[in-house]
Amino acid sequence: MTVTADLAISLDGYIAGTGITIDNPGGDGAEPLFEWIHNLASWRQRQGMTGGEENRDSELMREWFDATGAVVMGRMMYDTGEEFWGDNPPFKAPVFVLTHRPRPTLVKEGGTTFTFVTDGIHSALDQARAAAGDRNVDVAGGASTVQQYLREGLVDELQLHVVPALLGEGLRLFEGLGAGRRDLEPVRVVDTPLATHLKYRFVK
Repeated sequence: MTVTADLAISLDGYIAGTGITIDNPGGDGAEPLFEWIHNLASWRQRQGMTGGEENRDSELMREWFDATGAVVMGRMMYDTGEEFWGDNPPFKAPVFVLTHRPRPTLVKEGGTTFTFVTDGIHSALDQARAAAGDRNVDVAGGASTVQQYLREGLVDELQLHVVPALLGEGLRLFEGLGAGRRDLEPVRVVDTPLATHLKYRFVK
């Protein structure tokens, strides 16, 4: 079982724009980070839609979906996605939401459950590992949640989809992670017209 984080990132290192709010979770100017995903067949299928492009990008997205057995996310990501995801969210797996506001577990269609965890990132990860079985746990976001897990050295593999765009300002993934150094070894590099997909494994 592997703990993963999978993020789109601009060429200059931003994973979100400026002015992030609950109504604008990606921030201003962040559209290029996510536009490439929306027409992929695997992404559309996961959202309950049909059609889309079957290409290498779609294969990589499907591989990630299929390998993930549980998800950890922050409360802002949940709050901004709850209405959009509806009764049949795209996760198809147990989701553990980091929060300071307790809430009963929600059981949705398609295998998704939302469990609200109030006692920290380690507890959420332990619960996710137990739920994932022999599949991976993915730390989905938002950005601050991923940074917390990176800072604590809890992520095993990092996949970055480097989009050919310069945001110029916004939220940097690796900013504020502290002085502790962790070495990475490359697992795979896949270059497509839409993005350069980089997968790294953290060296223990």
